[in-house]
Amino acid sequence: MIDTPGVRVVLDARPLQAPERNPTTAIYLTALLGAFSAEPRDGESFLLLLDSPGPDPSARFPGLPMAGRRRLPPTRRLRAATLTLDPFLLRAASIGAGFGARTTGAAGSVFHGTGGTVPLASGLPMVVTLLDLAPWELPAVYQRSPAERFGQRLRARLLRDAERIIVASEATARATSRFLPFPRERIHVVRLAPVLPDARGPDLADRLTRLRERIRLPERYLLFRGQYDARKDLVTLLRALVDLAGRPSPSTDGEPPTTDGEPRATNGGSRATAVPWPPVLVLATSGGPDGPGGPDGPAGRDTSGGPDGSQRPPDPPTGSEAEALARLIDRAGAWPFVQLTPRLDSADQAVLLAGARALVHPALVEGSGLPVIEALAAGVPVVASNVGALTEIVGKAGILVPPEDPRRLGAALTAVWSDERLHARLARATGKAVPARTRTWRDVAAETREVYALAASRRRA
Repeated sequence: MIDTPGVRVVLDARPLQAPERNPTTAIYLTALLGAFSAEPRDGESFLLLLDSPGPDPSARFPGLPMAGRRRLPPTRRLRAATLTLDPFLLRAASIGAGFGARTTGAAGSVFHGTGGTVPLASGLPMVVTLLDLAPWELPAVYQRSPAERFGQRLRARLLRDAERIIVASEATARATSRFLPFPRERIHVVRLAPVLPDARGPDLADRLTRLRERIRLPERYLLFRGQYDARKDLVTLLRALVDLAGRPSPSTDGEPPTTDGEPRATNGGSRATAVPWPPVLVLATSGGPDGPGGPDGPAGRDTSGGPDGSQRPPDPPTGSEAEALARLIDRAGAWPFVQLTPRLDSADQAVLLAGARALVHPALVEGSGLPVIEALAAGVPVVASNVGALTEIVGKAGILVPPEDPRRLGAALTAVWSDERLHARLARATGKAVPARTRTWRDVAAETREVYALAASRRRA
């Protein structure tokens, strides 16, 4: 790492005010600003652009040198029109934001956009973090209306004016060059680091027991963590679970099948041990204010039933995301095989992850793979779709299957659920998953500061 000079950063911090709207971006900003706050740099300062009204998140980062805060008019309720209006509002808010920065020892000023939009001709060199390219990779979802199509075209045009773009994977870097297009030499891959604390230790079993009692967590479970939205392939995952419930247990039917759905040859290898069947999936999504399965939801309740899914939870979960997820589970008839968690703090989330048989991450597109990074750091094998960043993150520590293929996904779930030798091999491979096991947000912050310095000096690397 080079010792980059400090700059003034004009930061669109609105995702911190409403983390439920884009949890991944909120997590990214929280971790990044936390790392900046822990090690402030001479000449560095931050001017936050915030929604009005809304909470001021700057108190969460006491070491962050603040140059000020500017409030923007609220645009949240305008939906698709926000993509068109925000560039003008951000431009107005950033005018003069870099004034006097050099007199305080800064090497210059930059605008850092992370919330999806950037200013129109702000006058500051722009650094933009793109955690995924879903609006362009899934146009049928994110560009359905004329307003959405116009907004995304405007956004793409403005992004081409950026000085530097930060992405979290080589896959996203390639897609950025293809979709925008944007010069590859000005795209910087800054991989993410785990956010959850490491729960492993001598007290993990006790902590897992307490969590299991509190939310009635099953002894053996697969885990999905993350936001439920169009980027995830939960439809295929639920179809695979329902299909497995109608099949004989591998413990009585010999070896589990291979991941292509064919029977495994019996050549002296390991045989499946007696395990609960069918697999149980724990869904830990961001949900609404209380998370799916909050005070009025099904978490911690006995939702067991027959494979026809006739017994649904007595009360629906609350919050728009949770309600959509409940409808999806209803349609799939998957309630007997799914458990939703209430909102958990980071310590409990870490315990939940460490106790999982495997993390399941079905996706149609994926730019950052943060839940997978955290699973590998916790020593938990992964079953994921072979799309985007996931192919370069998972490596030999998991099983990759094509998206929208319930047969292949079901075979992978059966294997990781039932085959002890395979599971042990995958778990050992997580120890070699670099940088997932060694990278920290201090590294992320240092590399981001290097990008700031390059943008502020307007140098082409």
